[in-house]
Amino acid sequence: MEVYQIWLIAAIVLVIIEIATAGFGVICFAIGAGFAALAAVLGVENAVWQIVIFAAVSFLTFLFLRPIAMRFLEKKSKDVKTNAEAIVGRKGVVSERIDATQHTGRVAIDGDDWKAVSEDGSVIEQGQTVEIVKLDSIIVTVKPIN
Repeated sequence: MEVYQIWLIAAIVLVIIEIATAGFGVICFAIGAGFAALAAVLGVENAVWQIVIFAAVSFLTFLFLRPIAMRFLEKKSKDVKTNAEAIVGRKGVVSERIDATQHTGRVAIDGDDWKAVSEDGSVIEQGQTVEIVKLDSIIVTVKPIN
């Protein structure tokens, strides 16, 4: 087996490990192994120089490429609302009269029924359309839509 084949196998194994893990760190070593394989193909026969190329390229990709990739990945994840926080801003219909003095009121949102309070403490009648402005545990705060 040629030396460049060993470097390529190492690069492939590292890519597989990167796919199975998070953090975009192992891929830097896979890129380093790829460059070491390229160096071996181009005639760098000294194993020490191949290891130096592997280490240098891995370090440089970790230093420069990883922060760019992490910024790109983190930006996407912060823009997406998930789970219960996704209902803020949505519209619902009052399924039980909302009255702050009697501590009653429910709102139907996409088939789910939530305990609700009005934003300003006013009474909101059953059947009225409301917008969810806040979520506090299992209670939504709503305001009527005219």
